[in-house]
Amino acid sequence: MKAENNVKAKNGYPILAIVIILIITSITASVLTKHAGFLVIGIPVILFFFPGFFIVNPNSSRVLVLFGAYKGTIKDNGFFWANPFYTKQKISLRARNFDSERVKVNDKVGNPILINVILVWKVSDTYKAAFDVDIYEHFVRVQTDAAVRKLAGSYPYDNFDEERKEVTLRSGLDEVNVALEHELTERLAIAGIEVMEARIGYLAYAPEIASAMLKRQQAVAIVSARKKIVEGAVWMVEDALKKLSDDGIVEFDDDKKATMASNLMVVLCGDKEVTPVINTGTLNS
Repeated sequence: MKAENNVKAKNGYPILAIVIILIITSITASVLTKHAGFLVIGIPVILFFFPGFFIVNPNSSRVLVLFGAYKGTIKDNGFFWANPFYTKQKISLRARNFDSERVKVNDKVGNPILINVILVWKVSDTYKAAFDVDIYEHFVRVQTDAAVRKLAGSYPYDNFDEERKEVTLRSGLDEVNVALEHELTERLAIAGIEVMEARIGYLAYAPEIASAMLKRQQAVAIVSARKKIVEGAVWMVEDALKKLSDDGIVEFDDDKKATMASNLMVVLCGDKEVTPVINTGTLNS
């Protein structure tokens, strides 16, 4: 397999000066001799030189091909001249952004989601970009779409089970972006493309299940909050009963402890404000 070969081209200014001299000489000779033969000879020679001139801008390159044979790549900037029979394909070496379309795919557990990625890439090997794939810009778009679909199918959108510490698309963005960048690097290497950065740009449930999944997320959040409230309430009740007993403020038997614990749990875990009731009798009345 061939690889990129960086070559040097001739400075175009001396060649341009020669062409200008030829033009002036041909015209002068034709005028002085009043014979068009000098122009007949000079014009084809001049026209032969002109296709050889080309400019390479910063962060750009020219791939030189002679009758189907790769001759090298010019990455130096400036005004140059090369064999007029060379074809000179221009390939940009600048970094480019690609914001992919939002695609609907299924995540690891089968939920339909909408996802897109933002890719920063550039050409690092002009030979591969020019000859190993058909149109390298199109290749980047297609392979990015394929990588997004594979990535989405490898992770769940979200994790509703707190006991399972699984990486998800929503919570594990750093790890997911690293996996995406690795996947794209492998896919685009065949085209000589360097992946500079890849990250998820948009992520959401598909419209048909978005409402249901929102309710599920809310339910999970409520259950989690309730769990924390109950855990805290149990700790507070235990501490209160122990404090009252240790300080000798109230002597509790098992029934009184159960009643006190029940009342405190209702107060601490209730959604609404508690209405106080004054007990004028005993604790058990």
